[in-house]
Amino acid sequence: MIYVTRLNGSKFHINSLLIETVEETPDTIITLTTGKKFIVTENSSDVIRETRNYLRSIGVLGAIVSPADSQSEGATS
Repeated sequence: MIYVTRLNGSKFHINSLLIETVEETPDTIITLTTGKKFIVTENSSDVIRETRNYLRSIGVLGAIVSPADSQSEGATS
């Protein structure tokens, strides 16, 4: 879960696994897979960074191999 702040200053946690989109219009709107939307004070890059950190901490992001990493795997030249 990530910690975010509503426009009124109250803080709460969002389950990162349910985030479908994050957009800045100019406020940051987080839309969940359930259709629920939250407007938060953090910018989209902060939300994305915190989501990546959370996914890495539970081992989900580590299971994804980037294209640059896959080129070096198994290379024996």
